[in-house]
Amino acid sequence: MAEVLVVVSKVKKTVKDAGFRTGGDYIEKLSGRVAELVSASIERVKQDGKKKTLGAEDLV
Repeated sequence: MAEVLVVVSKVKKTVKDAGFRTGGDYIEKLSGRVAELVSASIERVKQDGKKKTLGAEDLV
């Protein structure tokens, strides 16, 4: 498994508070999606070449 990029306890609490449970593969998949979003944002900023700080506008 790759490095986890989400706070597992907070995700699980949010899900539990909604009356649900997380499957064994949920956190890993969620973390992967976060990694994809971050990578896409980095590429977007690199292509622009005008800044070094990722902002909300860089989420795709």
